[in-house]
Amino acid sequence: MCKRRNQNSTKDLKQQLIKNGTYQNRDYQGKNFEKKNTTGGEFNSILKNSVLEKSDILCITNRKLCKDDFLKRIQIIAAAQPKAIVLREKDLSEEAYTILAEKVMHICEKYSVPCILHSFAKAAMALNVKAIHMPLPLLRKMTPQEKNHFEIIGASCHSLEEAKEAERLGCTYITAGHIFLTDCKKGLPGRGLTFLQNICENVSIPVYAIGGISNENINDVRQTGAAGACIMSGFMKCNNIAEII
Repeated sequence: MCKRRNQNSTKDLKQQLIKNGTYQNRDYQGKNFEKKNTTGGEFNSILKNSVLEKSDILCITNRKLCKDDFLKRIQIIAAAQPKAIVLREKDLSEEAYTILAEKVMHICEKYSVPCILHSFAKAAMALNVKAIHMPLPLLRKMTPQEKNHFEIIGASCHSLEEAKEAERLGCTYITAGHIFLTDCKKGLPGRGLTFLQNICENVSIPVYAIGGISNENINDVRQTGAAGACIMSGFMKCNNIAEII
């Protein structure tokens, strides 16, 4: 019964999108993703920048931090060619998120930048998006059928145990943090580079650092074995996005 209800929910959402005129029947994979490894052998890098393959920075969105128009900001970010844009607006309703996701995906496709949706697995399935990032509690609830839809599955991890669990649950990459002091986690000390390195050494999937990442510490992050890093505030507020990339 649960599986049927999940399938119907996705179908109903797709029908609503068609009714609203916002659904496009396409197989969106972010164009630059490599597929997840289903054999359990050597892992694949989750992302390839189609232009220069040089950026290792993921943009995590937070429209509430933007002083300018959010979609214009997304266009500026996409033009700067980050590794990917993760649409994190998880406070929205599923319908509102889906409508926003369609607009952001259109911008990302224009600039050949991968777009990873966040938390709303059913919305991603309705849009036929193949890349999703999930908080670990939501990842645990995903059915095998839902996981099989996605080529890319990421999860947010805050301990080595969570990182190992995320890998067991089928993630193709994880974020680990928070590494440094950050306004998003006021009053909480960063877990530090040793924490990050320990995770990188004990999982076989790419690890992206998150939390307080800046130009001043990104090289230290890279030396831990991390595949790259995630930045939110800088992308949402900075006047010169190219400096972050």
